[in-house]
Amino acid sequence: MNYQPMLDLALSLARQAGDTITQMRNDLQINFKYDGAELVTQADVAADQLISSGILAAFPDHQLLSEELGPENSTQCEHLWIIDPIDGTVNYAHGQHQVAVSIAYYHQGEAKAAVVHSPFQGETFHALEGHGAYMNDQPIHCSSKTELNRALIATGFPYQKDDLDYLLGRLEQVLKHCADLRRVGAAALDMCWVACGRLDGYYENVKVWDCAAAQLIAREAGARLGHIHPLADNDNPQLISRNIMIVTPALFEPLQALLQQSDVRYGRG
Repeated sequence: MNYQPMLDLALSLARQAGDTITQMRNDLQINFKYDGAELVTQADVAADQLISSGILAAFPDHQLLSEELGPENSTQCEHLWIIDPIDGTVNYAHGQHQVAVSIAYYHQGEAKAAVVHSPFQGETFHALEGHGAYMNDQPIHCSSKTELNRALIATGFPYQKDDLDYLLGRLEQVLKHCADLRRVGAAALDMCWVACGRLDGYYENVKVWDCAAAQLIAREAGARLGHIHPLADNDNPQLISRNIMIVTPALFEPLQALLQQSDVRYGRG
């Protein structure tokens, strides 16, 4: 099957959505979702509508899973698009530049085409399965770092702050055993920055739309996708977003072991 039309559509829609959210930031309306903690703006909804309608116009029989318009939709379908209209909404609402539009196309549960567009930074990452990863149409590759104590690692934290002990335990171990840590505030960009060598590794508990596109870009750039703890035999690693890790290959197992040991201390092993 030729997946180039899906990539071309995702690139076009991501750039259109990027233009939309750039223009709308001058007059934001900030609200909170049902949990009272997570921000949402009218730009999130507008970008989601733009992307969703564009996909369905081209592929009316395909299914959508999107953060704002269809967060509960199933991943169990042949043709699936996973959309995050604004990854890094808090950054967006505070005038920061680490913001991305994320669009992924999955065929029978596997990522085939992916785009992560960062409009305020003028960077567009994309990948087609088996054809490498690119930033602004230039090939990218993950770092070749081999020493954990020289590694720059990224992570993030949830909106809900009632269960932070074990996450802070992980953070402590990373700071003790790695060179330093970064908190970018946009999971898709964290993964793409691993893909292009700006970071050496990333771990976090996120939603599937945060990582659906970026994990393919990172893998096509040579990074390793995995999870802090083993998955069940019937779990699809490309669609499990909790405890996700994207790491340059030589550092994956050392970082995984470090995080597992930390979790054991908090009864999470």
